[in-house]
Amino acid sequence: MFVQSNRLSAIKSYFHAQLNEQFSVNEINLMVKYLAIKRLGFKESEYVFHGEDLLSESDLLYFNFALKRIRANEPFQYVLGDVEFYGLELLCDKRALIPRPETEELVDWIVETFQAQTSESLKFVDLCAGSGCIALALKSKFANAEVSAAELSDEALLLIQENKLKTSLDITPVKMDVLSPEDYEGLANQKSDCWVSNPPYIPMRDKKQMHENVLAFEPHMALFVDDEDPCVFYREIATQAKECLKMKVGCFLNCTKSSEVRWRKLYQT
Repeated sequence: MFVQSNRLSAIKSYFHAQLNEQFSVNEINLMVKYLAIKRLGFKESEYVFHGEDLLSESDLLYFNFALKRIRANEPFQYVLGDVEFYGLELLCDKRALIPRPETEELVDWIVETFQAQTSESLKFVDLCAGSGCIALALKSKFANAEVSAAELSDEALLLIQENKLKTSLDITPVKMDVLSPEDYEGLANQKSDCWVSNPPYIPMRDKKQMHENVLAFEPHMALFVDDEDPCVFYREIATQAKECLKMKVGCFLNCTKSSEVRWRKLYQT
């Protein structure tokens, strides 16, 4: 056995011994806590009372396998298998980018803009939807809205469907290439109130600045664009938005500060 005993407290000590050079004490404590809650099924408020719980052999193997993945620099959200986003618990794995807290600000922006219309039948489209986190968050706030999650990756579309079932939120996954003008035909025929997107915008030349756990595990197609045209997604979305949206206020994109300036200039022309 890789630990001194089959108690949860021994697992915690083992994690600290193995991960102390990679993570802080607080980070390791949180990892053990969330893995234990998920695996053993008790509430977060009860965690402190379970330190001396006896674990089965399969439980020990679960923690050991999780530790190996963490030591290999796999993002903890992928190891855990889920992530909280805008009050929702979503499945999270290599099929899509990890939903990040700053993306919640994008959802906030939309909620604030349309909060007076919560009783109306609005139409939202999440372009480059990834895990479907934005689309699902919007549906959770606008129950009467028609929300679509457009994504090119077949694997990501499966993840969106799984998160749709997990949250019981009725969104519509749609296979779509945002860079293909032909794929916008359906959207042009049914005008939308709001488009939202967190598209790829990192130039390939910036790969060397990315952390190893991002490069090795998160999907590159959701991150990187050609060096020669880093705003390609913003420009195409801006062009199509003029034909497919009911009003200009209805398009929100997540981006770096420099890209945001370029996006605003594109959209105003």
